[in-house]
Amino acid sequence: MDRNTITAVILITVIMVVYMMTMSPPPPEEQVEEISEPVTEEQIAVPDSTAYPLPAAPTPLPVSIRPARQITVETDLYTARLSDMGATLKGFELKEYFKYDQVSPVQLIDSTNPGAISLGFQSPGARNIDTRSIRFVQRDSTDTVNAISNPATVVFDAVIGSGRLQLTYTFTPGEYEIGLAIAHYNATGFQTAEGYELVWNGAVPFSEDVHYRKEEVGKVGAYARSGNDVDGITLQGDDLADRTLRGNVSWIGVKNKYFGAVILADEPAREAELLGERIGEPDDPEVQIDFRASMFVGAPDESPDIYRLYLGPLEYQKIRQYDGVYGMVDYGWDAFEWMTRPLAIAVFIPVFGFLSSMIESYGLVIILFCLLIKIVLLPLTLSSYKSMAKMRELQPKMQAIKEKYPDNPQKQQEATIKMYRESGTNPLGACLPMLLQYPIIIALWQFLQQSIEIRQQGFLWAPDLSAPDVILNLPFTIPFYGDFVAGFTILMGLSMIVQMRLQATPASGPQAKIFMYMMPAMIFVIFNRLPSGLSLYYFCYNVFAAAQQQFINRSMKKKTAEEKAPAKKVTGIKPVKRVTQKKHPGRNRPK
Repeated sequence: MDRNTITAVILITVIMVVYMMTMSPPPPEEQVEEISEPVTEEQIAVPDSTAYPLPAAPTPLPVSIRPARQITVETDLYTARLSDMGATLKGFELKEYFKYDQVSPVQLIDSTNPGAISLGFQSPGARNIDTRSIRFVQRDSTDTVNAISNPATVVFDAVIGSGRLQLTYTFTPGEYEIGLAIAHYNATGFQTAEGYELVWNGAVPFSEDVHYRKEEVGKVGAYARSGNDVDGITLQGDDLADRTLRGNVSWIGVKNKYFGAVILADEPAREAELLGERIGEPDDPEVQIDFRASMFVGAPDESPDIYRLYLGPLEYQKIRQYDGVYGMVDYGWDAFEWMTRPLAIAVFIPVFGFLSSMIESYGLVIILFCLLIKIVLLPLTLSSYKSMAKMRELQPKMQAIKEKYPDNPQKQQEATIKMYRESGTNPLGACLPMLLQYPIIIALWQFLQQSIEIRQQGFLWAPDLSAPDVILNLPFTIPFYGDFVAGFTILMGLSMIVQMRLQATPASGPQAKIFMYMMPAMIFVIFNRLPSGLSLYYFCYNVFAAAQQQFINRSMKKKTAEEKAPAKKVTGIKPVKRVTQKKHPGRNRPK
């Protein structure tokens, strides 16, 4: 077979394996019934004297007809729901963050899955076990747990074969972190020596407006950290994706645009596997995303395995304590990320946080932030504008050189270089300072697009600076543009036209004039669906830049006029006025 055929066979095999793993039917009821037998203390082999004894329980109903019991945990930041079927998380609603309607709380767990947390292992009988099919017994048998003021724990136990599995969740007020301890008692009685894997099932549900679903789909993903490297998969371009990371895995996680769920291990795992599937096109409002992120732990020992779960906003100040987790936040192409991420962490986030601590309106924070950036870049801007002004003065001479050597490019180049040398002008002087500003501009472009700080913060007519500020809905859809008009995008385009007119020279050709209007037109298309906070920033940036350039142009004209004015001779002796005396008839007569 040729190479293409071999590649096709391998891809088909991988797809079939992924399909069988994700679409395999649940274990037969006989297995669940065997695990769900009445639990008594005589059945439990307790190797540790500190293990909790299981409470006496009545004969359980068959799993097929007995509903799973829900346990609700209330803290000051979220409401968590757990199920005794699988000892897993079934819901996690944030109290301080809301969906795009600003009414419904953000949900971080996909309700279509049997549960977010599960353990997977192989029994001694070579059966694949998913703990979400196992009935656990809760230690305290309570339906509501209050962790608003004090920490609280929820303990689940299940007898499996001749061993016992225990999961302990710890909830702490004021934190988005949940503790998870997994204890295996007589582990060889229910799993092979290969060990187990800890799995996060499902994607973080969408939280933004359905009309901008394509933009949000581009920000969802599953990630893992192996060593010092953070790697992941996204589903914007492909409907299936997978990745395996081996060695020293410290965490796995999934995220949408602004929120994430991460499992962090106290002891590094051996391997991480990320699987993703997208059903529907990215721009389809009904598109569905599913992830499976797992870490292979290996054979457990006598002490419990300790994990931490972070479920909350991907805000730098809240997740900076977890090594590498902020790496899930998208900062654009890898070619630019080496500069955009450090600039955001070292400059933008601290300054933005400082300003927002003093100013309540995030719109004003963006405007002031833009002004500070312009002040910091002022030396580069002045150097660039002065070089541009000198180049404008040389335009007539450059035109004369072209007319003198119309058919000799080499002579034109030699004469132009000589003119630059005699006038002391560097042709790169106008471009280089602007190029040095691009890293900051690109970093701000990425930072403001994913900054949760401006999410659902209104300013003027914009109800949400993290979404487009729609001022007019169109009865039709324009390709690449949309079915609405964004207000700050129009202002940004107009300000760009004004700025480019100030930069234009009298000798500018027709191509430059076309570019003057083509560039704002492209901005209308590109920025119309982007966050209004980003358009507000660049609108203010253009306004401040136009004001700077107008001031510099006037200063340069004034300086040039003074240099061309004729110099006046100045001496240290003041001129003496000539005095004419009148002659009187009686004076100066001869005697």
